[in-house]
Amino acid sequence: MPEVIADTSPIQYLYQTNLLDLLQSLYGRILIPQAVVEELSQGCKQGVVLPDPELISWIEIRKVSTSNLIPMVPNLGLGEREVISLAISLSDSLVILDDALARNYALQMNVALTGTLGVLLKAKQSGYINQISPIVEQLDTLRFRLAPATRTAILKLANEA
Repeated sequence: MPEVIADTSPIQYLYQTNLLDLLQSLYGRILIPQAVVEELSQGCKQGVVLPDPELISWIEIRKVSTSNLIPMVPNLGLGEREVISLAISLSDSLVILDDALARNYALQMNVALTGTLGVLLKAKQSGYINQISPIVEQLDTLRFRLAPATRTAILKLANEA
């Protein structure tokens, strides 16, 4: 099984929809870099409801050495940079990213990826959830950015369109 590395937004949105445990069910252990821990902490300080990853036994925090950190990419946050850097440093990995720029960069670097919606689709296919559409509606209320075409495609893949 590949090492699975999660960025901030999938953790945030799965937590806020009470589905964070899907990550453990689907992948076992999840790795997150220190920058993601810091982003979650900053969000909590701003009043956003987020988990403390240090209290979750199946999340492992990994420090990314500066020698492995990918170069600055305009508009790419430190969390995304560390997630991609960690993935590149591991031979068999999968990243969970939602940010479009980060996803494009990861693909250019030949990093396997999925996102929050991919996790939900896999959870449905694995029998952990029955429907994706109510969760997508919840994500809408949480301001999850989802293009209409992507919404249609994911619901069609889940046979709910």
